[in-house]
Amino acid sequence: MNNKIIGIVLIIVGVALTLWGYNIYDSASSQVTRAVNGDTPIEAWVGMVGGVISVLVGIRKLK
Repeated sequence: MNNKIIGIVLIIVGVALTLWGYNIYDSASSQVTRAVNGDTPIEAWVGMVGGVISVLVGIRKLK
């Protein structure tokens, strides 16, 4: 039972992190930065990759 609760929380946090990272990636200032010098903010990568990893760990905990 405890693992299922942890899994559900990890999935929710992972989805939120992924959306947060994508919002940073898709923001106007980030688009200008990418157009000028091709850099993507590290926060965007951390949010998207960390969110996906969190969701995968959460799914594994549910099994």
